[in-house]
Amino acid sequence: MSNWTSTKYKTTNWSSYNDALKRRGSLTVWFDPSMIWSPPPSGKRGRQKAYSDAAIQVCLTLKVQFGMPLRQVTGFVESLLGLAGLNWAVPDYSTLCRRQKTLMVDIPYRGGNGPLHLLIDSTGIKAEGEGEWNARKHGGPKRRIWRKVHIGIDEETLEVRAVEATGSHIGDAPMLPELLSQIPPDQEIGSVTGDGAYDTRKCHDAIADRGAEAIIPPRKNAKPWKPTTAGAHARNEILRAVKYLGPAIWRRWSQYHRRSRVEAKMHCVKRLGQSLMARDFDRQVAELQIRCAVMNHYTALGTPVTMAVG
Repeated sequence: MSNWTSTKYKTTNWSSYNDALKRRGSLTVWFDPSMIWSPPPSGKRGRQKAYSDAAIQVCLTLKVQFGMPLRQVTGFVESLLGLAGLNWAVPDYSTLCRRQKTLMVDIPYRGGNGPLHLLIDSTGIKAEGEGEWNARKHGGPKRRIWRKVHIGIDEETLEVRAVEATGSHIGDAPMLPELLSQIPPDQEIGSVTGDGAYDTRKCHDAIADRGAEAIIPPRKNAKPWKPTTAGAHARNEILRAVKYLGPAIWRRWSQYHRRSRVEAKMHCVKRLGQSLMARDFDRQVAELQIRCAVMNHYTALGTPVTMAVG
């Protein structure tokens, strides 16, 4: 059987998309004077927080965006507040470091129309150790640590809707239920698309529990499961369709190729830095979540609209 002819696409909104790309490079920073920079007393015993979570996230966002150490972030925010005419106090580097460990990062998203079609994937990012050139030339230290980033994006808006960070020893499949748990229960999920690593009972059951369709290719030499759960029954239907249509036709019929969009989003994660600046795990999680928030802000400015031309 001959291979499919590659489809060519044409961008139909070059003017607006070009403007969006230019706005991504804008250095204009807006501070809302009405934002809660210093929270009111909580009424609990002990020392009160001098800065809100929103203030800490603003500082750490600038840190991730420009790749600056915490001391430089403090000076940068001081200069921005001075230019804005705001006499707000600025958290020092030790406060930022301490609060980053427990920060609840707010990841904004617009949301699409209709059910959510979730695309999931994972990648590795270096957390400790020398770069690839140093390791190849000098051997590098034996201690090289990597983290795995698991994300789920909205197929329509290309925004990150769920993110998890784990050690490099954790597989992809165990994290799918965790990603689904970050989607609000009242949000309807139409489908969940992932590669063959997610072809497990727990993954299919978690997808079926949310009333969604699983678009996951079966593993090589896969056998039918006992249809004791809705997830197992749905997986057997996929296996039957793959055997009847063939893997190539099934991928086109099920629109499995949409998963390439989440792979492109992984490239965006690494464009914000090939390695993590934080050194302990909890702070690394917050850093990765802030990266996702930054990417969602970029995506909201504008994305290309394409159409097939042949």
